[in-house]
Amino acid sequence: MTDPFPLPVRRRQAGAIGVVRPYAETLAMVAASTLAGMLIAPRWGNSAVDLLYLPAVLAAAGFYGLAPGVLAATASALAFNYFFTEPYRTFHINSPEDIATVIFLFLVALVTSQLAARMRASAHAAKASASRNATIAGLARRLLSTSGETQVGEVACRELGRLFDCNAVLMTGEGEPQIAAAKPSQLILTPADIAAAAWSIESGRPVGRGADAAATTEWVFYPIRSNAAVIAVIGLARDDGTRPVPLLELELLDNLLDQVALALERSRLEGEAREFAAVRERDRTRSALLSTIGQDLGPHLSAMATAVSALLRNGDGDRSLLSTLGSEAGKLQRYLANLLDLGPEADDKPLIFGDLTIDLYRRAVRRGGEEVHLTPKEYAVLAELAKHPGRVLSHAHLLRTAWGPAHEKQADYLRVAVRALRQKLEADPAHPALILNEPAVGYRLATAQ
Repeated sequence: MTDPFPLPVRRRQAGAIGVVRPYAETLAMVAASTLAGMLIAPRWGNSAVDLLYLPAVLAAAGFYGLAPGVLAATASALAFNYFFTEPYRTFHINSPEDIATVIFLFLVALVTSQLAARMRASAHAAKASASRNATIAGLARRLLSTSGETQVGEVACRELGRLFDCNAVLMTGEGEPQIAAAKPSQLILTPADIAAAAWSIESGRPVGRGADAAATTEWVFYPIRSNAAVIAVIGLARDDGTRPVPLLELELLDNLLDQVALALERSRLEGEAREFAAVRERDRTRSALLSTIGQDLGPHLSAMATAVSALLRNGDGDRSLLSTLGSEAGKLQRYLANLLDLGPEADDKPLIFGDLTIDLYRRAVRRGGEEVHLTPKEYAVLAELAKHPGRVLSHAHLLRTAWGPAHEKQADYLRVAVRALRQKLEADPAHPALILNEPAVGYRLATAQ
């Protein structure tokens, strides 16, 4: 049999019933209180009837909110006036005591309804806060098991897409951002979508449908920040074209994006740590190889030079040929010495600047014998300067080394890091003697003692 009421009609009917039901049940509770009062009044009088309405008022306010509670208070006062004050079955009141009773009943019912409504609102707010915290904790827990930008993006897109019932895409990079992860995985973005994502990364503001900054795209792109820098952008979109995140849930989205930012930053730091470990391992291998070369070739070259010198002293052989052999042996010895000097053994020796010690090999910085805590970026800048003491390194060189090629023009990052290093390392940060500034060029580290 064909349903005479389509689904949209049934939904509207269900919505109308949901709106009317609290008020209907409120009036039913007031009617029940009135009926109970009519049964009690003939035996015990009307003085106790007004108390029968308070449970109805409290129940209406507690279960349905302030508006049904006010309706219960008004209906209770009218019902008490109509049925239990003289003249009966009218809304006229002859006795001043009855007038006071009705007014008192209304005021008490109104106050109690407001208190109950506030308690209900507080309970709902506490429940919503607990739910929000559980959602944030759940995403953070899932992100803890990820490693690498791709895994972080996959988990973030999957969870955000599930929470907000929408499509999600994570993009990284400046200029023309690239897709790191998406849900569904086969998403195709238009040039307008990519341009909107790039603008969101550059400006640090949400852009797209329903955002403050509008764009010709179905997506809404939200920046993901780490400290003051935007490290990625998350795009959300619904298939029906509506706004993916309601206004009331934007705060929850911000908290979730903070967790994604922490996971991306952690992943980046882990990558830097792995890269540093790999470089250190290569340096150790090179050191061992160079040491072996020195041990194997050094004695033979020394023996060759000694033999040539002996032949020259004795006058044996062709002096021109012997001189050539001696010269070439000396060159090989110098080359070997220079080659050994290129090894990382020099990193084993700490650089000393007064009471400041920079130990690149052990990745430690001490001032007055106490270790100084540096952030990864601060240490990267200091280490690069320490590798070339006395040499001026350009802003672009230091930014490329510490932040990567994409940040060569972000001079503010470098200024902040150098300011922090001076605060931690200089005896007088206002008059630096360790990290010196070369205006419009870069920085250099004073020559170690």
